Amino acid sequence: MTYTIRPASSADIPALLDLHNWSIAELDGTWIEKPETLEGRTKWFNDRMAADFPVLVAEDAAGQVVGYASYGTYRGRDGYDLTVEHSIYIYPHAQGHGLGRRFLDMLVDIARERGKHMMVAIIDAQNRISIVLHEKSGFVQGGALPQAGKKKGKWRDQVTLYLLLDDREAPGA
Repeated sequence: MTYTIRPASSADIPALLDLHNWSIAELDGTWIEKPETLEGRTKWFNDRMAADFPVLVAEDAAGQVVGYASYGTYRGRDGYDLTVEHSIYIYPHAQGHGLGRRFLDMLVDIARERGKHMMVAIIDAQNRISIVLHEKSGFVQGGALPQAGKKKGKWRDQVTLYLLLDDREAPGA
């Protein structure tokens, strides 16, 4: 199967919402309990665009969105402005075709081009596929937090992985 990855546009917001809400309903690793609204996903998209953060979508040959990836702020304080946290979501029927790796590589390249220093992945500890993907891409485990979140009445453990994007000795003033 051939997939095209491109920057998302505002026309993609309904498809982004559908995939996000599917992940909330179906995936234990998305630690959100309530579905997102179109208004909320539109605000999320517009905030990403205003902050110059990428939102990428993968389309199948029929032009249907089958995945998306993005990064955004990490911890929301200016001391962390050189660190970004990313997310990748792909429908099951499109998994296993290298989209996760392509998305991750593209996000890393964009972050480097935009002068970021570190990319962080916060992953449900049971999501071995995502952990292995990140490790194969050079990410290093930075720690684990047992029972850091909850989903469907169960505690969820968190693993944090990171990738240094450059070798600068100091961040500058």
